[in-house]
Amino acid sequence: MAPIKKGILERLSAGEVVIGDGGFVFALEKRGYVKAGPWTPEATVTHPESVRQLHREFLRAGANVMQTFTFYASDDKLENRGQTLKFTGAQINEAACDLAREVASEGDALVAGGICQTPSYLSCKSEKEVKAIFKKQVDVFLKKNVDFLIAEYFEHVEEAVWAVEVLKETGKPVAASLCIGPDGDMHGVSAAECAVKLVKAGAEIVGVNCHFDPLTCVKAVKLMKEGVEKAGLKAHYMVQPLAFHTPDCNCQGFIDLPEFPFGLEPRILTRWDMHKYAREAYNVGIRFIGGCCGFEPYHIRAVAEELATDRGFLPAGSEKHGSWGAGLEMHTKPWVRARARRGYWEELKPASGRPLCPSMSTPDSWGVTKGDAALMQQKEATSQDQLKQLFDRSK
Repeated sequence: MAPIKKGILERLSAGEVVIGDGGFVFALEKRGYVKAGPWTPEATVTHPESVRQLHREFLRAGANVMQTFTFYASDDKLENRGQTLKFTGAQINEAACDLAREVASEGDALVAGGICQTPSYLSCKSEKEVKAIFKKQVDVFLKKNVDFLIAEYFEHVEEAVWAVEVLKETGKPVAASLCIGPDGDMHGVSAAECAVKLVKAGAEIVGVNCHFDPLTCVKAVKLMKEGVEKAGLKAHYMVQPLAFHTPDCNCQGFIDLPEFPFGLEPRILTRWDMHKYAREAYNVGIRFIGGCCGFEPYHIRAVAEELATDRGFLPAGSEKHGSWGAGLEMHTKPWVRARARRGYWEELKPASGRPLCPSMSTPDSWGVTKGDAALMQQKEATSQDQLKQLFDRSK
């Protein structure tokens, strides 16, 4: 019999570094398996080999959490804005659990079932209605016996608390991460108070994911940690940021950038940026460190390599990657061999190669969130008249 793996809380309580995986929706959209806009994960059923392979690449890169590809897999999201799929949320989520478990069994990885914010909440549905949506997803996770649960990508702490309360009923460990920055959630609740609310609701692990770059997210989690400690509570901390630089973002994060989602590549972090991120997160006291949108396996490998001394081992993927560019010692060109050193890559200021490209953008600032008529969702496809109103407003 295979040895029983240590659980997420057992690992974190022992001070171990747990490395999450990366952003499946963005990675699979670039590979042609996810549609930008809906961002729904039906690829678990239509193209399971693509999801399985990405899990394997993150595992090889050093991740020891395989998060189920269940982002936006609630039934209300699957039928939002005219999307018509042949699959139910339950079918998509069950397939996601099976794929994550298959790959997790190939290493020392845990399976985390994930739920996220819903169109129903934005449309001002009741707590009971929103919780019923979460419950349908959680039933699948219980059936598939995932190792722990994550409530992620919540802009409003109120909805996140509802999610945690549903997850907590399962008896499994619960993590909760908000897609907020240091300024707090979209209704003005501070990062510190958000964390306190989540811990009081029952989350054992709290933090942030998505919407902002790594160092901004680390700053937000630091504020959350300070708030929890000031309240006399205890928790573990997690961070799974973007792989994009976002110094010009407002409180809504990168979705307000004019480059979102198809022009973000000039903002991508290098693997060396990821070393700095991993060390900053570790120094703050965060021990669940991963990634979200924009993260590719090589980014997670960089996190694992930076924390190799702390973890006690390198990831399997490092066999094809010399430390700090050491593999370049084998290059045929002498000026490239001269780059086989840490100092070179730490001091590099990468150029964009775009002569007319500004260093920053001006984010859209529509100032709408849950409760605003513009965010009421619908099953019907967005009409041309609705689009014209949006286009006119954007001018």
